[in-house]
Amino acid sequence: MGIIEVQNEIIDEFSLFEDWMQRYEYMIELGKSIELIESSKKIDSNLIKGCQSKLWLHAELNNNKLIFKADSEAIITKGIAAVLLRVFSNQTPEDILNANLDFIDKIGLKEHLSPTRANGLISMIKQIKYYALAYTKN
Repeated sequence: MGIIEVQNEIIDEFSLFEDWMQRYEYMIELGKSIELIESSKKIDSNLIKGCQSKLWLHAELNNNKLIFKADSEAIITKGIAAVLLRVFSNQTPEDILNANLDFIDKIGLKEHLSPTRANGLISMIKQIKYYALAYTKN
């Protein structure tokens, strides 16, 4: 499934909830299901700078698709990571670099985060794009 299709699925899922408390609960549930980064990869170089709480993110290339793994001490941060990993994991570096991220505004995520969590979201996206750039074939 491509990035646009995954984003549309997420938009549809978030539209089912009437308020942001329900959406936060849903993100927390998503966070419980992400593929966790191995403890050996929980190193400083995999820490996302600018996050309110510690968040580790790692990517590996497998058959020209990036596979992301993450973990965080905070359940909301882990949930945000789960949403992003669902969109970007198992996609090609080129598709990640060219991805439009309108879905974040469409689900209202950025406007319902504290300023420090919104900065963390932006930092996560930047790191995902950096991984994609690093793995782009020349």
